[in-house]
Amino acid sequence: MPLSKGNEQMALKYGMIGGGKDAFIGAVHRKAIALDSTAELVAGAFSSNPEKALLSGKELGVKRNYPTWEAMLEGELALPEDERIDFVVIVTPNHMHYPTAKAFAEAGFNVVSDKPLVHSSEQAEDLVRIVQEKGVVFGVTYNYTGYPMVRQAREMVRRGDLGAIRKVIVEYNQGWLATKLEETGAKQADWRTDPKRSGIAGAMGDIGSHAENLMSTITGLHISHICADLTTFVEGRQLDDDGNVLLKFDNGGKGVLIASQIEIGMENDLRIRVFGEKGSLVWHQEDPNGLEFHRLGEPVQVLKRGNDYLCDAAKKASRIPAGHPEAFLEAFANIYRGVAEAILARKAGNPLTEFDFPTVQDGALGVKFIEKVVESSQSDQKWTVF
Repeated sequence: MPLSKGNEQMALKYGMIGGGKDAFIGAVHRKAIALDSTAELVAGAFSSNPEKALLSGKELGVKRNYPTWEAMLEGELALPEDERIDFVVIVTPNHMHYPTAKAFAEAGFNVVSDKPLVHSSEQAEDLVRIVQEKGVVFGVTYNYTGYPMVRQAREMVRRGDLGAIRKVIVEYNQGWLATKLEETGAKQADWRTDPKRSGIAGAMGDIGSHAENLMSTITGLHISHICADLTTFVEGRQLDDDGNVLLKFDNGGKGVLIASQIEIGMENDLRIRVFGEKGSLVWHQEDPNGLEFHRLGEPVQVLKRGNDYLCDAAKKASRIPAGHPEAFLEAFANIYRGVAEAILARKAGNPLTEFDFPTVQDGALGVKFIEKVVESSQSDQKWTVF
């Protein structure tokens, strides 16, 4: 059922740019939104090819089917305000994030964009400015922050269960690009390895940005310096497919970040270890319902999703009782539930000041991280100031 307060149902309407026929991530977004009936899909421009866009919209049964995103913006603005979409979801290749997000945000529409946010910090800063000026809600789908046990880890760090953080190790290991898959017609590989569409980084932009956001979300630490080494192992590929980064944090702590897509046998192996003065935490995305807590001098504890001993944010992020696995789609849905709550608060005239989802500022930080990693990897200096 739709998000509700008491017996009052609060239905939102959304449109989608990209994510049509043969696309992977668009369907994931739609399923995640549908999980909580967060909003109804009523409009879309589902491809850069107008014919394909209209065909995809017809197959999805949307009420307002547009051939291009420009036509969608024009068409929605022509409607009475209460009939327009409440937010737009952007699930295009990276190079189209900025023009679409900018146009819709400037027109006063709330936006949810896939990551990385845009291609450059200049573009990111422009979006931050527009969001602040227009007062719109802007979410970025770093979906791994939606897992209940990630939110539990964040709370434990915040309340000091680990003491001061000394070291963080975050890894995102994949193997699907160990060969030149982009030459086989694989759509997902094709655009991700093309600098014109993907941006200045390959693996580091695609999955390294997820690792950075997960680390920053859980620890709250700010990077002060980085030392990066990017490699392109597959001959003829234009962007990095493997990256290793040393980090210094503003609290004096240190970190290691690995992002690789050539590690044969690895599927979606995102994991993080956070070490403090009093204890440590370990979380693994492929086994997401548990969180290891190592307290100095005591036996290891494994905290499990769905239990009453968890913090409120972790409990709110769960839908079913303990022992029943919750994972990828549910985490995505938690991001959208947070965005919907912020939009409803804005519509009610009481905009939120704190958000439990990645915002445009988080997206801008991710873009800066990618740029600094590339800069560091190309530099002869040992450390690059962040």
